[in-house]
Amino acid sequence: MGTWIVGGILALVVALIIRSMIRDKKNGKSLQCGGNCKNCGEGCG
Repeated sequence: MGTWIVGGILALVVALIIRSMIRDKKNGKSLQCGGNCKNCGEGCG
C-alpha cells in the first residue's frame, strides 16, 4: 500500500512540474530562452 501512496505523490509532483512548464511556455518563457531577446543571439526564432 505504501508503494501506491508514494507513486501517487510522485505522479502528482511530476504533473505539477509539467503544468508549470506548459504555463511558462505559453507565457514566452522556457529553459532555452530566459526572455532576454537582446542578448539571445537570435536563436529563439
